[in-house]
Amino acid sequence: MTATALSLTFAGAGLASAADVNNVKNAGFESGLTNWTCSAGSGTTVSSPVHSGAAALKATPAGQDYAQCSQSVAVKPNSTYTLSAWVQGSYTYLGVTGTGTTDVSTWTPNTTWTQLSTTFTTGASTTSVSVWSHGWYGQPAYLADDFSVFGPDGGGGGDPAPTVPATPAGLAVSGTTSSSVSLAWNAVSGATGYNVYQGGSKVQSVSGTSATVSGLSASTAYSFQVSATNSAGESAKSSAVTGTTAATGGGGGGGGTVPAHAVTGYWQNFNNGATVQKLSAVQSQYDIIAVAFADATSTPGAVSFTLDSAGLGGYTVDQFKADIKAKQAAGKKVIISIGGQNGTISVSDSASATNFANSVYSLMQTYGFDGVDIDLENGLNATYMSQALRSLSAKAGSSLVITMAPQTIDMQSTSNSYFQTALNIKDILTVVNMQYYNSGSMLGCDGKVYSQGSVDFLTALACIQLQGGLDASQVGLGLPASTSGAGSGYVSPTIVNNALDCLTRLTNCGSFKPSKAYPALRGAMTWSTNWDASAGNAWSNAVGPHVHALP
Repeated sequence: MTATALSLTFAGAGLASAADVNNVKNAGFESGLTNWTCSAGSGTTVSSPVHSGAAALKATPAGQDYAQCSQSVAVKPNSTYTLSAWVQGSYTYLGVTGTGTTDVSTWTPNTTWTQLSTTFTTGASTTSVSVWSHGWYGQPAYLADDFSVFGPDGGGGGDPAPTVPATPAGLAVSGTTSSSVSLAWNAVSGATGYNVYQGGSKVQSVSGTSATVSGLSASTAYSFQVSATNSAGESAKSSAVTGTTAATGGGGGGGGTVPAHAVTGYWQNFNNGATVQKLSAVQSQYDIIAVAFADATSTPGAVSFTLDSAGLGGYTVDQFKADIKAKQAAGKKVIISIGGQNGTISVSDSASATNFANSVYSLMQTYGFDGVDIDLENGLNATYMSQALRSLSAKAGSSLVITMAPQTIDMQSTSNSYFQTALNIKDILTVVNMQYYNSGSMLGCDGKVYSQGSVDFLTALACIQLQGGLDASQVGLGLPASTSGAGSGYVSPTIVNNALDCLTRLTNCGSFKPSKAYPALRGAMTWSTNWDASAGNAWSNAVGPHVHALP
């Protein structure tokens, strides 16, 4: 490690005086990387997830680079400043150099938004310092947002001190179950968080623009409001909306006749070296077959699908459609997956949400798909993706299958957009098959850091979803079918089965043991049926029967 990475000072944030300003320019990355420099081209800006506003920094370390992004900030000599930023990542550091006194830094292993803060004092001749953040070698990308260096005005300009945000608008009920009401509202400029009120009493604080209030009684009407917050204070409460819980209990979710314990497999509509399959050749252990992938079109939010007949050895569209019907006749569900590692579909407003729903429904009618899988690995907007899926559900009816395949980091906190989306559509959601691979170390629900490749990694991370509001029937474990199926994170089918036993029966656990069993756990997913076939169907032959024998 470098000296700066080890020089950690955990100083409390001091109170700013009336004359103090934020000396950082483009502190929230609303103007891209203007005023910032990132090593080895490691930095970019993203629209989701963000801590506030419309953008955040995303920087990706490499094997020989830890993705340091920095800004030269004008300061006054012999002055004390408070440095802070909101960060998210496996290992994320914040610090300052060139102070003329003692350079300081701090860090966190948290993979949810966390505010880092420290103080520093400038030397007698110091007029500028370098403020920086960085990750660690070979670790996943980190996120940073809302930097501040509060103290005397250094004369270099910067972002103004925050003012109390405006009252949120657009509060609406986005979904209900027998015990919960999901809410969504419009983002407020300058807000860093939101408070949710039920009957006038605050029940939640969230960083995003949606929330699910749980623990409610069935067939009961509740009143909700929301306010916006930042360091300057809290806005007035919004207009109230009423949400009425459903009449009956149960885990909810859509999917019609999907088995209580199901195995999902992705089928590749391309040849990447795995066994090339026709849909008819997919192993019978798979209950849900996700066709990968639909593609973006020139219309915002809309998707299309083209069978790769040439790459699949002359597989025709008519054969493909007939194979879908045959799988359905055998009790299987065939759905269209949206996104993948390189997918760039953006659903970011009402128009694109409508386009998404209409285009997916059109594919369902054309090919006979039973539903849709959301596998957007480059971010999504919880408000408008939820709107799109509800619109699709209204068209397709209660038999619609909706699955999701978020990355591990996307489900580390209920404030993350993917998790918010899942909770927003809980009443029509079939299953979330989080990808327990290509992720590095992550936090479990007990606050401990676990490395991929173990039973504990699977169980302690699944626990976050189970405690965060998803029904057990909506949680599945997503793993590679072979070492060729992912860059990292492959585990043997035995470890997958042990994790399933731990979560459903509290047996075969590692060092982590859930506080209770979840016998309704949906099952497991793999990438892909093709890689499984390349390995002699070893994954589905072992995991499939085990899933189907769960309690």
